Amino acid sequence: MLESDSTKSRIHSILIWKELVNEMSAQKPNYQDADLVLRVYEMRREPKTRENRDAINFQFWPKSYDDVKEIGKFDHPLNGAWRQLSSYWEMVFGMARAGVVNADYLTQNNGEGLFFFAKIAPYLDQIRADGSPTAFQNAEWASKETESGRTQFEYIQGMIKQRLESGD
Repeated sequence: MLESDSTKSRIHSILIWKELVNEMSAQKPNYQDADLVLRVYEMRREPKTRENRDAINFQFWPKSYDDVKEIGKFDHPLNGAWRQLSSYWEMVFGMARAGVVNADYLTQNNGEGLFFFAKIAPYLDQIRADGSPTAFQNAEWASKETESGRTQFEYIQGMIKQRLESGD
């Protein structure tokens, strides 16, 4: 099917507009960035999500890849929480990676997602090799490619290492 000149012109205008929106969002957070970050926060307050966040944040402290593999099994008591939060944080960080929201602003306000990722980051290569080659690609991106993500992630990794070494 051949595209008319007016269709090509509209497509070109849309692409330019999307590029400008992405550039604006990348430069300085705007009202839409703030609104989206607040919506992300509101979703975390939903009762089931809050319950699952508490379970993963306070009960899941992997000391080996086997611990990560275990939680991935459907009969593991934390599997539902694991699935909900891993997909939730991937979607959240995916919005930043895709340019939907200012990435630094999002990571500044969502350290909990970096905390979640930092717990499994030491086992990322094994997770991917075992059949999930794209697992946690957005969280990894946020932890490496955004200024606030790098800073927070480094700090959080130190906290987790200290916690695991202390045996608490």
